[in-house]
Amino acid sequence: MEKKTFAVLGMMCAGCAANVEKRLKNTEGVRSAAVNLPARTALVEYDELQTSPTLLQEALAQIGYDLVVEEDRNVEAIEQRAYRALRLKVILSWLFALMVMSISMGYIHLGTHDVENQVMLILAGLNIAYCGRQFYTNAVRQLLHATANMDTLVALSTAISFLFSAFNTFWGDSYWGARGIEWHTYFDASVMIISFVLTGRLLEEHAKHGTASAIRSLMGLQPKTAHLIADGMPVDAPLSSLQKGDTIEVRPGEKIPVDGRVVGDSIARVDESMITGESVAVEKRQGDKVLAGTIVSEGTFRFKAEEVGQKTVLANIIRMVQEAQGSKAPVQRVVDRIALVFVPAVSAIALLTFLAWYLLGGQQYLPQAVLSAVSVLVIACPCAMGLATPTALMVGIGKAAELGILIKDATALEQLRQTDALVIDKTGTLTVPASHPQEGETLKPHAAEAMRQLHQLGIEVYMMSGDKEERVAPIARQAGISHYRSEVMPQDKEELVRELQAQGRHVAMAGDGINDSQALARADVSIAMGRGTDVAMDVAQVTLMGDDLRRIAESVSLSKKTVSMIHQNLFWAFIYNLVCIPLAAGLPYLIGLHWQITPMWASALMAFSSVSVVLNSLRLKFTA
Repeated sequence: MEKKTFAVLGMMCAGCAANVEKRLKNTEGVRSAAVNLPARTALVEYDELQTSPTLLQEALAQIGYDLVVEEDRNVEAIEQRAYRALRLKVILSWLFALMVMSISMGYIHLGTHDVENQVMLILAGLNIAYCGRQFYTNAVRQLLHATANMDTLVALSTAISFLFSAFNTFWGDSYWGARGIEWHTYFDASVMIISFVLTGRLLEEHAKHGTASAIRSLMGLQPKTAHLIADGMPVDAPLSSLQKGDTIEVRPGEKIPVDGRVVGDSIARVDESMITGESVAVEKRQGDKVLAGTIVSEGTFRFKAEEVGQKTVLANIIRMVQEAQGSKAPVQRVVDRIALVFVPAVSAIALLTFLAWYLLGGQQYLPQAVLSAVSVLVIACPCAMGLATPTALMVGIGKAAELGILIKDATALEQLRQTDALVIDKTGTLTVPASHPQEGETLKPHAAEAMRQLHQLGIEVYMMSGDKEERVAPIARQAGISHYRSEVMPQDKEELVRELQAQGRHVAMAGDGINDSQALARADVSIAMGRGTDVAMDVAQVTLMGDDLRRIAESVSLSKKTVSMIHQNLFWAFIYNLVCIPLAAGLPYLIGLHWQITPMWASALMAFSSVSVVLNSLRLKFTA
């Protein structure tokens, strides 16, 4: 089985994300697929014997989306071009909208009423043909595969208002006038819907750029070139050309390009804070390990490459953060199921709205029926719902990465907030070897403060150690831990986790060794120290880079804030639809109020709801 994150081009709303995910899951050989709308990515686990990235790309192309599988395609450049094209369409659409609105509201007079309607028809038609063309092509493509998304709603609403207005332009007097019915054109509605929707998407794209800042910061740690030693002399070479066993030179102020070990007699100091969180530069001598992305603060030295490309520690961190941001929290799965049926349901509500107005009011109310149906189609955008969870997760997991906390998946982030008991290993997790061997070991810096922070969060700490009582008790006392056990075996740690879970506790386990892996696997949330063994880090859902145990409390606090943000976003997204759909359908008329949300205001409110969710999620970057 292969697990890989792909960029997906063409997704604009929750319906798009749901359709892409459904298509991928239904492709033969795919075990699981999770689509992240804000990041425009799909995390796919598939059987290489049954399918391939190219086949996955072909499957998505059939429904109008592009899976980026070619390594030489610059996704960022593609997205920048798309952003510039969208910005141009927004500007042009607003120019069309201002001209149509000026004529419609009487600020510009073009002679007769018929001439004005014909000019507005041309302007609105040009707006649809150029600025809004994507809505129609995407809607048709979705229809051919029995699916629907936000483009379907925009295409339906603008087409109905434009065609109804076009009919009135040429046959208004002969059809409506002959029946004594006052008629109007609604070209302004079609252009304003497109203008507001495009503006909303432009603002979303700009805001979403901020949600991916953590990944861009991590990727920025990778230098573009390296000083490769060839025939004893350094030669600049692209990073992609480096191979295991190459000798590379680095100089003061430069970033180390790949993982390796120092060779020669040179002594240097390296700033590893971006990886380990340690603020003090670390001295490096012959045989010492150096990591990609860290910065040489003093001295020039050479090292032999051990891990290159996607196998470096930095590449693994980037991949872990990307996969975590692309994973789904349990609450998102409910939203996804709603998104799949939301567009068809809204279309049905719009049809019922039309029929209710027409059947109750007769032909006299046909224009009102059309406007109400169009308003419902526009305002009921599932984008805010679809963005509510993933944007908060992206910012939360990205913020965690900036703090040196690597979270493996969204489930772990969601469950951390429920932690009320922490089982923690002593040796290597709470302690470090003392400077003099006869002093044995000593408590890590900030460990006692970290335990106090956990107590303040309502988390009871249980220390476990294989050491004898006389060595365990002093450490527990210094750390402020009242619950501890000595001379335990690996299975005893797992048994304690089981006991606490049987009491209804939500248990986190923190460790750094192979002997902790059983308990780590059993815990509700598993936490490994970044300097521990690969086994512990592979099992753990959360990895703390460096030795600062205060990050455990930080991760729990961040989890609480992120989940709270998700709940806020979902609440406002659902409330928005619950309140606005009846107002757009004309419900106030039933209680004597001659007022409702018009298509123009519906499009503005819809755009605002999506942007507000993204902006609300970005608050996590400053409050966490």
